[in-house]
Amino acid sequence: MRKTSLALAVAASTLGLSQMASADLIGDTKVSLEARNFYFNRDFREGAGQSKQEEWAQGFILRMNSGFTEGTVGFGADAIGMYGFKLDSGDGASGSGLLVPDRSGGSQDNYSGLAVAAKAKVSNSTLRVGQMQFKNQAIGSSDSRLLPQIFRGGNLVSQEIEGLTLDVGYLDEVNNRNSQDYEDMTLNTYSFSGIQFKGVNQSNEFIFAGGNYKLTNDLTAGYYYSNLEDMYKQHSFNLVHVLPLGDKQSLKTDLRYARSTDDGQSNVDNKAFGAMVTYALSGHSFGIGYQQMDGDTGFAYIGGTDPFLVNYVQIGNFAAKDEKSWQARYDFNFASIGIPGLTFMTRYLTGDNIDRGAGVSEGREWERNTDIAYVFQDGALKNLGVRWRNATMRNNFSRNVDENRLIVSYTLPLM
Repeated sequence: MRKTSLALAVAASTLGLSQMASADLIGDTKVSLEARNFYFNRDFREGAGQSKQEEWAQGFILRMNSGFTEGTVGFGADAIGMYGFKLDSGDGASGSGLLVPDRSGGSQDNYSGLAVAAKAKVSNSTLRVGQMQFKNQAIGSSDSRLLPQIFRGGNLVSQEIEGLTLDVGYLDEVNNRNSQDYEDMTLNTYSFSGIQFKGVNQSNEFIFAGGNYKLTNDLTAGYYYSNLEDMYKQHSFNLVHVLPLGDKQSLKTDLRYARSTDDGQSNVDNKAFGAMVTYALSGHSFGIGYQQMDGDTGFAYIGGTDPFLVNYVQIGNFAAKDEKSWQARYDFNFASIGIPGLTFMTRYLTGDNIDRGAGVSEGREWERNTDIAYVFQDGALKNLGVRWRNATMRNNFSRNVDENRLIVSYTLPLM
């Protein structure tokens, strides 16, 4: 595994920007520090092996996004500094993903990371080169633990045409959320995905190209092509429509389809369809979702990332081979009754028809999630957020799980 030497080199190269600083470069710079305290408990309800994963850790995330220098081509830099340390990780309870594993089967006391990206802007197009996070149909960096997942590469985003966003990227390494090293990427595997490999599950090249176009004020279409070298190729389509229904009412329809095939070293063959319809009334939201997998394998995506699936939730992805799943979801924003900052979400998902192999009954699973969060709006505790995430997962093919996450975060704007 390779260390963060490239990040340091990029950081050094961007220091020269300080001599080109303009009012826009400094004046448009945003700097914030997030302190994230994270308690994670996953209780395996039965079966042999580790009985639970339980860890408590403190993390700090410093984010800096500069403006751009003046001129036809504007230059700048973005940076993310990360540091996390262990507060508690009992014997035999590690593996939560909060901390870096050690060779004894436990967790390291602390870890850190630095992500720096140089950037250049011409008109409404911006090129970034270095380390960064991504969130699009092709790839979603995970930020569901103590420190975020970071990728190394380049990214060009162009918005030259009104309503159209074009997005192109090339990545070669990843620093996962419980790691302090940059390494090659992998193709994610999970229970009954059906995914197999001819060689090593490892790749040092991921490319994507696509974008979104706002067809009307209410309708947006998206398409991305992506390729994890030697592992899979994917075409992803998305259509989102928001229908206004009157005062404080709307109906949102989110349709997703992805076609994934192998790229020489795997057997990936998947068609994934997903639909989510959400009715919003004042602070209430009621959603119904459906997801279906077809083909010789389940859905394909980079290891450790958040896949672009409507039924990807706290524990499960409901994307096993041939799986069909439903979701019912309810959200309430208490700002609608005069309590801004307080939100509530609960959902229930059930999946079946999972191909477990010849002569074996179909796989079935269900998961229930609850998420309650509050962010203080003013006073001495302004910007302090408290979130409790609870999940229960049951199935007929692996160990059942009860999970709780308690996250206390405070974001301090510095510039």
